[in-house]
Amino acid sequence: MEEPHLADQAAFDQALDVLLRLDPRLGPLVAVAGRPSLRRRPPGFAGLAAVVVAQQLSVAAARSISARLEAALGGPPTAAALLAADAATLRAAGLSAPKIRTLTGIARALAAGEADLDALARLPADAAAAALTRLPGIGLWTADIYLLFCLGRADAFPHGDLALQVAAGEALQLGGRCTPIGLKAIAEDWRPLRGVAAHLLWAYYGARRARPGAPA
Repeated sequence: MEEPHLADQAAFDQALDVLLRLDPRLGPLVAVAGRPSLRRRPPGFAGLAAVVVAQQLSVAAARSISARLEAALGGPPTAAALLAADAATLRAAGLSAPKIRTLTGIARALAAGEADLDALARLPADAAAAALTRLPGIGLWTADIYLLFCLGRADAFPHGDLALQVAAGEALQLGGRCTPIGLKAIAEDWRPLRGVAAHLLWAYYGARRARPGAPA
């Protein structure tokens, strides 16, 4: 089965039906959480910046900082606008020093033609993730979240995500939170729809705790 493109909610719903037939253990999650909504962000620098902002933050905090950053830059972040802003402006929006370095480094790479976010959609998933992790400050979690939310890659799966580890441990009755390696191994059963499973696990996490599970 080829990896489908999660272009819209209809495509996601179709992929979810396939996933539930692929692994019936996931059916009870729908009973708890309902059918998840597809999470999408615009591709390009603005979408990647939002994912960087969300690193290691609560959903509420990430949304607040993203809103302040957009206000400070006069619209959705662009590489040019980010490079034109001084560090004090970026700090006032709530960005930490490491995230300022990351976003500045990415913006410089894009401006210099050393990176091309538009080209990622044409690459195989593994090659796209590898290209992203060559950017300053981008690890596997950020790469997978960008591929899933911004490019609609159905098999992108951030196995290092804490909420996914907790949700999988609870949903599959494993007696505790999954380790990243354990979750990665379990998710092999969900290829090429691991990203669809991630949406379901985030929804389950959120339903059990009455708060969002997916990154902002």
